[in-house]
Amino acid sequence: MTSAPAVPQSATPDLDDHLDVHLEDEEVAVVDAWWRAAMYLTVAQIYLGDNALLREPLRVEHIKPRLLGHWGTSPGLAFVYAHVSRLIRRTGQEAIYLAGPGHGGPALVAASWLEGSYSEIYPRVSRDAAGAQRLVRQFSTPGGIPSHVSVTTPGSIHEGGELGYVLVHAFGAVMDNPDLLALAVVGDGEAETGPLEGSWKGISFLNPQRDGAVLPVLHLNDAKISGPTVLGRKDPAEVRALLTGHGYEVVEVSGSDLPGMHHRFAAALEHCWTRIRSIQDDARSGGWDGSRPRWPMIVLRSPKGWTGPHEVDGVRVEGTFRSHQVPLSGVRENPAHLALLEQWLRSYRPEELFDADGAPTTGANDPVGALRMSATPAAGTGLPSADLVLRDFRDHAVDVTSPGAAQEESTRRLGRMLRDVYVDNPTSFRLFCPDETRSNRLGDVLDVSDRAFMEAVVDGDEQVSRDGRVMEVLSEHNCHGWLEGYTLTGRHGLFATYEAFAMVSASQTVQHSKWLEESLALSWRAPVPSLNVLLTSTAWRNDHNGFSHQGPGLIQVMLTHRAEVTRVYLPPDANCLLSVADHVLRSRSYVNLVVIDKQPQLQYLDIEAAAAHCAAGAGIWDWAGNDDGSEQPDVVLACAGDTPTLETVAAAQILRERLPALRTRVVNVVDLMGLVRPSDHPHGMPDTFFRELFTDDADVVFAFHGFPGAIHQLVHGRPDPGRFHVRGFVEQGTTTTPFDMTVLNRLSRYHLVIDALHNARTTPQGAQELEDWCTAKLAEHHAYVRLHMEDLPEIREWRVGGA
Repeated sequence: MTSAPAVPQSATPDLDDHLDVHLEDEEVAVVDAWWRAAMYLTVAQIYLGDNALLREPLRVEHIKPRLLGHWGTSPGLAFVYAHVSRLIRRTGQEAIYLAGPGHGGPALVAASWLEGSYSEIYPRVSRDAAGAQRLVRQFSTPGGIPSHVSVTTPGSIHEGGELGYVLVHAFGAVMDNPDLLALAVVGDGEAETGPLEGSWKGISFLNPQRDGAVLPVLHLNDAKISGPTVLGRKDPAEVRALLTGHGYEVVEVSGSDLPGMHHRFAAALEHCWTRIRSIQDDARSGGWDGSRPRWPMIVLRSPKGWTGPHEVDGVRVEGTFRSHQVPLSGVRENPAHLALLEQWLRSYRPEELFDADGAPTTGANDPVGALRMSATPAAGTGLPSADLVLRDFRDHAVDVTSPGAAQEESTRRLGRMLRDVYVDNPTSFRLFCPDETRSNRLGDVLDVSDRAFMEAVVDGDEQVSRDGRVMEVLSEHNCHGWLEGYTLTGRHGLFATYEAFAMVSASQTVQHSKWLEESLALSWRAPVPSLNVLLTSTAWRNDHNGFSHQGPGLIQVMLTHRAEVTRVYLPPDANCLLSVADHVLRSRSYVNLVVIDKQPQLQYLDIEAAAAHCAAGAGIWDWAGNDDGSEQPDVVLACAGDTPTLETVAAAQILRERLPALRTRVVNVVDLMGLVRPSDHPHGMPDTFFRELFTDDADVVFAFHGFPGAIHQLVHGRPDPGRFHVRGFVEQGTTTTPFDMTVLNRLSRYHLVIDALHNARTTPQGAQELEDWCTAKLAEHHAYVRLHMEDLPEIREWRVGGA
C-alpha cells in the first residue's frame, strides 16, 4: 500500500560527492523483491495460521486465534538487512546483524528462511509451501518460537527483548575479531535507555588494527508503543550534533519513497563500508597516526509500520505508534479488517516472490554459504571455539604452613594468574572492569597489557594506550555487555566489579542466563565460553564506603535461574580462588559468579587441600572444630564466604577454648549450589555426602555471605531443613569498622557462639557464663569502636590458634 511520505526525503548533504552510487533497475528489483518477501512473511507470521502463501482467498479460519507480534519496526529492520546482504554479495564482507528492536523477530526469522539457513537448521521448516506454512504457524504460538530475535533465530547473538544492549554486544563481538563487521540497528525507543546512551562510547576503545568494526544504524521511526520518541522528534541537527559529539561521522537517510530510498540507502551503506575499510587499511598498513578514527554510522528515518495500512477505520496507522504491534485487530470478527489484511498481504505481490512449489524466488540477493548473516560462524553456528591456554594455577599458590596463621590479598594472586592468561592468549581473553582493575588487586595484568583507550593519552597517564587490551570504562553495562558479545562470538573473559554495583547490570546477567538456558536445547548452537563474573569489594568490607556500597544481591538473583546454567562460588581464601578461577575459565555455557573480597584475609588451605576442597564443593575443617570426625557433633557451624568463614572459625575457637565439652563441627562451603538436592542442580551433593557434613539431625548455625533466605531456599528438601539457622546480611550497614559490619548484621563470632549455645544438642556446664561473656564482648566492642574509630586489637590481630 502506498502512502504519503511520513518523513522528508533526503540523504546526508553532499553524500553523492563522497561516493556515486546509483543502482541499476535490475539491482533495485533484486533488493526490493527480497525486502517485499521479508515483509510479506513478517505479516504472515503475525496473522496467519493457514494459507501461508495466500494461494486462495483469505478466510476467517486462516487467521490465528490470538494475534501477537510487532509490526512497526520490522520493515526498517528488513530494509537494512536486504541492503547489507547486497553489500556482502558485492564485497565478501563477513558480517553479523544485531537487531536492537527485539520485537522485530518475525523480520529476522523471515530473513533466515529466505536465505535458507533456517531450513538447514530446522529441516521440517523446508523452503517450500509446506515449510512456509510451518514457519508462519509456529510464530508466537504454543510449542512454537518467541516473538523476539531469540536464541532460536539463526545468526542471532542478541535477543533485544530487553532494550539498551545492542551496541555493547556489537562492540564485544568485534573485539579481537578484525575481519568482522557488526551491523547494529538501534531503535529510537531503545535509544532512550541509559545503557544505550552510554554505549556510544564503544568507539573510544576500538582499535582498527586488531578489532573489527561496528556500524550503528540508528533507526528513527518517531514512535514507540504508545507515543513519540525523543530522538525521533528532536531536531535532526541536534541529533547529528549529539552523535558527532560522540565521535561518529553521521550519514543520514530519510524518506519512504521508492525506489529513491533504495538508491539513497545503498549509497550511504557503500560510503560507510568504504570508510571503514579505509580506516582499517590505514591502521594495518602503517599509515595510521594512532588517533581515534571517526567511525561512520547511519541515521535512518523511515515511517513506523512502513508499507502497512495507512489508515484503519479512518484513523492514521502508518507512521504512528498505532503500527507498533498489530495494526489490524479483530480480523476474525471484522470482515472489513479481514479484507484490509488480504489487501495488505497482496500488496507485496507474493505470486512473484514464491514459485509454484512455494520456494522463495529472491535468492539473487542472498550471499553464499557462511557469508549469509543468518549463517555466520560468529553467531555460534560452527564448531566450539578454542579453549584457553591455562598454566597450572598452582604456580601462584600461597604457601600455607598453618591454617589461618597469615594474611594475604587473595585477589592479588588471581591477578598474577590472569597476567599469564593474557600472555598466553593474546587474541582470545580480556578482562572487563569498571575503572577498578588495580583497586580490585588485579593490577598485575597491566604488566603485560595496558588499558585500552583510543582517546588522547597525556603525560601523567599510566598504562593507558591504544594497544591495551584491559577494558576499563566506568559503566557496568558496557563492561558486562562487551563481555557478553565477546563470549557469544567465541572468546573468553572475566567481568570484575564491586559487589554492590553488580546490581547495576544484574538485568544483563539475567538476560544472558536466559539466552544460555535456551541455547542448551539447540544442538546447532556450539557451546560458548562462560560468562565469568568476579564480585569483590564486597558488602562485608565496604565499611569505609558506607551503606550504598554494601549489598550482596546478585547472589540472590542468580539462585532464581535454571540449574543447568548458574554457578555460585564463595572461595574462602586465595588458593581456593585460584582453583575456582581455573575451573570457571575452562567451563562452557555457564554464568559463573565468584565472590571474594580484595582486602587482606586469613589463608586457610594449602594449594592441594584447596583444590580438593573446591572439587568437593564443601568439606569439614577438622582443624577448626573438636568433634574429631568420629562422634555426632552437638552443633554444626557452617559457613560460605570469606568474612563468614573468618567469624565461624573464630567462633569455633572460642567454643573449643572456653567450652571444650561442646562437640563442634565446622563445615565450609565453596560451591553454593552443592547445597541443593542433586535432583535440582547438577552440582547438588549426594544425600550421603550432605549427611556426612551436616548429619541427619544436628542443628546447623550457618554464617552466609548473602541474604539469609538464600540458604533456606537452597536446603529446601534436605533432611529437616528447619534445623538450619542462618546468619547473613540483613541490610544493616553504614560507614564503620570491618568487625562492626558483622556485629550490625548479627554475624559476628559472638553472635555465632550464642546461636551455637542455644541450638546445641546438649547444654554443657558453663554455657550461660560463655553467653554472658559474649554479650559483654559485644558491649565492649560497641564502646571501643566509637571511642577509637577502629576495631579492638584482639579482633584486628586475631589469628587461628592465637590469643
